[in-house]
Amino acid sequence: MISDDDKEAAAAVDQEFQDGEVSGEADPLAELEADVMKWRELAVRTAADLDNFRKRSAREREDAIRYANQGLLEDLLPVIDNFEMGMMAASQDKSSMIYIGMDMVRRQLNDFLGAQGVTEVPAEGRMFDPNVHEAVSQEPGEEEGRILRVHRRGFMLRDRLLRPATVVVAKAALENDGEEG
Repeated sequence: MISDDDKEAAAAVDQEFQDGEVSGEADPLAELEADVMKWRELAVRTAADLDNFRKRSAREREDAIRYANQGLLEDLLPVIDNFEMGMMAASQDKSSMIYIGMDMVRRQLNDFLGAQGVTEVPAEGRMFDPNVHEAVSQEPGEEEGRILRVHRRGFMLRDRLLRPATVVVAKAALENDGEEG
């Protein structure tokens, strides 16, 4: 409980602050207001940092879920390549039960990849793009930079490259510029 003497002392101090008659010392009210502003600014900055952390965490969690199967899918691609080589060998007799069964498995694999968000990198007949294509050789062609053949299909997982397409690219035909050998 506050005594009458304490109340009187507090009233005197308040009056001194209001009158600005604090002898030789900095204004305690101004110091307190500065401290309040400092702590308020710190609280606002901390709240903003926490909000940014929450957003970043949510984005990272979303990416982790979206791309969780990336390693598995990358490991599966060579298996699919080998399977397709087997399909080419079996395609000699398209009426054979082996070819028909392998074709059903190929469709299931393609459906599975599609359900996982995997798409094939478009390549043959397109212009070479070093972001999604890997050139293994060049051959003379009509239009320089156009992809002539695909050696190995490339794949994207949503917007990320799983594996670039391995391609053969057209180069400009060498023109004989009048020099004889």
